[in-house]
Amino acid sequence: MINFCTRNFSDTVALSAFSMAVCLLSLTTTQAHAADEKPSFFITSVGVGDGGNLGGLEGADAHCNQLAEAAGISGKVWRAYLSTFGEDAVNARDRIGTGPWHNAKGVLVASDVDHLHSEDTGVGKQASLTEKGEVVNGLLDNPNMHDILTGSLPDGTANSEANLTCSNWTSNGKGLALVGHHDRIGGGVRPKQWNSAHVSWGCSQKKLQSSGGNALFYCFAVN
Repeated sequence: MINFCTRNFSDTVALSAFSMAVCLLSLTTTQAHAADEKPSFFITSVGVGDGGNLGGLEGADAHCNQLAEAAGISGKVWRAYLSTFGEDAVNARDRIGTGPWHNAKGVLVASDVDHLHSEDTGVGKQASLTEKGEVVNGLLDNPNMHDILTGSLPDGTANSEANLTCSNWTSNGKGLALVGHHDRIGGGVRPKQWNSAHVSWGCSQKKLQSSGGNALFYCFAVN
């Protein structure tokens, strides 16, 4: 079958009215499908408001759900992409469902957990929107807020060697946290890693901001 929609309009053979109708129907269907994809991934537009003290995983999850509901995204259960440290350590990758995940504009960010943590992941500045569909400031913006709290290694697992989770997300003072770069540029050991670029300078709001963050974190829908 001839693909009329990709045919060069300078071609000597003009598109028929039927072919044009098929093209328009195809484009309309594709756009409607994208619009129908309910958001299932976002970066929090604001932090909890207490630095790295998110109220633990429970508090972080509640924040994700509250922001989603306020943005009119209903009918989904949200989980924060955060790992914890210790004997009962939790891996961020194990608590976010199976995908696929789309941003607030309906753009596919990752088809599944493996895709999310691969080199081909769709996570990046233009795709990692807030629940409101807004772009989060990156390294080249003022203020820079590209450090996203995760407490995770590149594969989405917890770091077993040190507590880099702001005391399992209950500290706004002592401690450190592993952060990722949502814009995938900058400094650190792994500057292009969206979930594990480097360690923060501290857990207070001031310390997190001074190293290029704002205590924001990723939220994923598990259903």
